[in-house]
Amino acid sequence: MPQLDREEYIEQAYLWETFLGRMKDGVPAQEILLQVQDEILATTKLPMALHFLVGEIRHRGRISEGMAQMSHYFTPFQAFLMGKAEDEKTKFDLLIALAILKAEAKFRADDRLTPQGLFIFQFECIARNRLGYDYGMQAVANDPLFDENWRDWIMWLRNQLGSNEFCEFLYLRSDFAVEEKRRALGNPNWQPSHPMLFGVREGRIAKANRGKDPLYMFAALERQLGYPEIPRPTPKNEDKVFHPLVEQRFDLLEKRLSIMEQELKGGIDLKDFYKKPEGPSAVK
Repeated sequence: MPQLDREEYIEQAYLWETFLGRMKDGVPAQEILLQVQDEILATTKLPMALHFLVGEIRHRGRISEGMAQMSHYFTPFQAFLMGKAEDEKTKFDLLIALAILKAEAKFRADDRLTPQGLFIFQFECIARNRLGYDYGMQAVANDPLFDENWRDWIMWLRNQLGSNEFCEFLYLRSDFAVEEKRRALGNPNWQPSHPMLFGVREGRIAKANRGKDPLYMFAALERQLGYPEIPRPTPKNEDKVFHPLVEQRFDLLEKRLSIMEQELKGGIDLKDFYKKPEGPSAVK
């Protein structure tokens, strides 16, 4: 599939952002798509895609299958991501999937979009959310932004993951590795046998993160090169809902209600209130 126009990705970002917000409010997915269909810019192809997705939800109850059938509009990675979110066997949250789709669409509409940035974004999504490298990397390789050199390397990397650190694979395909090789050989004209896919800065960051958690490298790439950040689940708020004094009064009320229930059932068992003896005499 060819790359879509920038306005398509802008409207896609609006779609996923609106989808995310209204789903949090409890609006059904089918109703959301029907609503957004009228809000999307009519000069794009997205309204027609939404019309097709609404029919897929009515017949199959899943959005991902419709996205996979529209491979000329939605990328394989988008369909893969939605499919994982709709799979009941996985713990991948649909809200996180929508946030990732929104972030990816915004990045595709950005002038800073590069194959390097998109690959790192998609790979980190798979790694951080444990979505599986087998089908995940295959979906990444089929993205229209990647040329034949990128596709060959991604599919090769798919079979090599686990045999070495990911940062090592990235470093060896960077211009920084070529510079170091030329200095080591003393030959400024030395050329590698395969095309380099990453620049000097990516290679330097990858080498600096050898032996570390790959997430540190992703964070460094985001800080240093402006790569997009991956949406992450927000931690649950474990703070008390009420003021501590109110919580204390609730505890007292619960204890009083418990005592009243015991009285209604035939009296209070005073053994629960006896103080246990201490010292050697307590041992029998």
